[in-house]
Amino acid sequence: MNYILIDVKEDKNSIAIIEEDKLVEFYMEKHNEKILGNIYRGKVVNVLPGMEAAFVDIGEKKNAYLYIKDVLPKEGYNENKLSIEDLVKIGDDIIVQVIKEAIGTKGPKVTAHITIPSNYMVLTPYSNKVSISRKIVDKDEVKRLLKIGENIKREEIGMIFRTASKNVEEDKLGKELNFLINLYRKIEREKNFSPSPKLIYKEMDSISRIIRDVFINFHGKLIINNKDKYEHIKELIEGMDSNITKSIELRDGEDIFKTYNITNEIKKALDRKVFLNSGGYLVIDETEALTSIDVNTGKYIGKLDLESTVLKTNLEAVKELARQLRLRNIGGIVIIDFIAMKDKEDEELVLNSLEKELKKDRTKTSIMGMTKLGLVEMTRKKVRNRLCWEYFKICPHCDGKGKLLNYIDK
Repeated sequence: MNYILIDVKEDKNSIAIIEEDKLVEFYMEKHNEKILGNIYRGKVVNVLPGMEAAFVDIGEKKNAYLYIKDVLPKEGYNENKLSIEDLVKIGDDIIVQVIKEAIGTKGPKVTAHITIPSNYMVLTPYSNKVSISRKIVDKDEVKRLLKIGENIKREEIGMIFRTASKNVEEDKLGKELNFLINLYRKIEREKNFSPSPKLIYKEMDSISRIIRDVFINFHGKLIINNKDKYEHIKELIEGMDSNITKSIELRDGEDIFKTYNITNEIKKALDRKVFLNSGGYLVIDETEALTSIDVNTGKYIGKLDLESTVLKTNLEAVKELARQLRLRNIGGIVIIDFIAMKDKEDEELVLNSLEKELKKDRTKTSIMGMTKLGLVEMTRKKVRNRLCWEYFKICPHCDGKGKLLNYIDK
């Protein structure tokens, strides 16, 4: 069974997404802390030609990082012929959007290429292309949406049709586009009149965003324990698709995370070792540079021969590690050490299975392939903090090393 569980407390909202009775995603948002997607009028406080980047004061705890690619004009400019100093100067006011939250010691990453998401599409003012969600695979529907996009497009402003736009009539899509363009023009006008730094557009909170991005296409039930938020969700849904309101259930005041054993699942997701049903296990080591995942047969000895034992363990590991990447929100470089396979066809089967499982992930992932050492290299986009960073703090004794100095020769 599939569920979205929303636990509302005075200081935070927590969201658990369950697919096939397994926890696959978890979000915890303390009130007024989330800035991803927000748009600010910021002030450039430093320009670093050696890094082709600038730092922008957006009024948050840390200055934001703006890379040259994220400030280049729309078209007709060669990045290699321009320096960051040609584009921004210290003291300049600039409209930027947060595309990556502050992680560890690093401040948030921002872009001047604003995008505005809504129910059926994402407005892309810095591109004039009409694009379609990769999850819409029906060729006729893709052609229909591309034609609609060209019909309703205005002022050379592009758009990306989201999965929810499938089978939606042109009139409704056109109205949403007009709303988004008017909102964008309002944001643009703030460039000349607002003080800096200032928040000029706040992205939806985590609950509204999950409704917009996940629940609208979710095949399952949403359960929430707060009546006010329940009514708010019903209003959102009625504006999108009134047919799915019957999939929302209110359990006012109930500890739904306890009912569905979510807390224990989160504790397991903070462990270094993850056990597989067969008796094998994964060892997940997260570092600042990369994350390594080691696959082991453990207690599983198989029934036929070594090759089939290895293949079955690796295939089982694929499903679990793909889930762990989503649940732990692991980003950056990921190295997977599968158990060595002699047969090239087995290797291909495992890689294809991994690619299939990663398609369930809403965060962008890329598989680079298998190295000569038998290691699979992949990346997962960094967007927000990892799960472990929400629950762990650096040990004051070992400073995060996991070891204490025992002796040193004076």
